[in-house]
Amino acid sequence: MSDFCTHLNVVAPVTPSARGCEECLKIGSRWLHLRLCRTCGHVGCCDQSPHRHSTAHFAATAHPIIEGYDPPEGWGWCFVDETFVDLPDQTPQRGPIPRYD
Repeated sequence: MSDFCTHLNVVAPVTPSARGCEECLKIGSRWLHLRLCRTCGHVGCCDQSPHRHSTAHFAATAHPIIEGYDPPEGWGWCFVDETFVDLPDQTPQRGPIPRYD
């Protein structure tokens, strides 16, 4: 694990792609927490969720930095450098996020 991130230059203001995990919404699956790609705005589920769509998005695109999105957690994570990062801002949620009981 690195103590610093070398990818902060790709952090951009983004528009969330969905009001929940994009792939889970398509297949009717549940998620635990959401992660937001700070390169393109893809919304995916966390690694504690059954399908780990945020990590799959990183594997498919190499977009390095995600934001803890729902609930808003105020942190970022760099997959490449395996370290938490300070983000310059927090992305507002795009309407209410569905919850699964």
